[in-house]
Amino acid sequence: MVYTVGEMAKVLDVNTSTLRYYDSEGLLPYVERSSGGMRMFSEKDYEALMVINCLKKSGLTIKEIKQFIEMTEKGDETIEERLKLFENRRKAVQKQIDELQKTKKLLDYKCWYYQTANKAGSEQYVKNISPEKIPEEIREAKNTLKLKSV
Repeated sequence: MVYTVGEMAKVLDVNTSTLRYYDSEGLLPYVERSSGGMRMFSEKDYEALMVINCLKKSGLTIKEIKQFIEMTEKGDETIEERLKLFENRRKAVQKQIDELQKTKKLLDYKCWYYQTANKAGSEQYVKNISPEKIPEEIREAKNTLKLKSV
């Protein structure tokens, strides 16, 4: 099946201008065009766009993604390079996830803190609460708010 820019953009939940930009930057070297010059996207193009989207979301620049596309065009001689690229992106994304989990834990604690203060009618109540009355799953986050000696 063949998709227009608009149809593919809708499937990917991106703007049509994004797909046109990717094409103009050389990220879509295999996209065919109709006799009238319209881009015609295939299932294979969809797969490539999903990978491009993944790499973009993982923090690569368009220039770096283009380098990846160029590696794929060289074939098997770049398999090891591409593997390293994806391993590095996976590590970077895992680091981001770990940081976001820490952030979420602190947000969970502060939500509990203000919910408890709101219910008690005073922030002082929460400040004086004993550590064992703080839900176990958010105690660690509270402890991150204490300055550690250097």
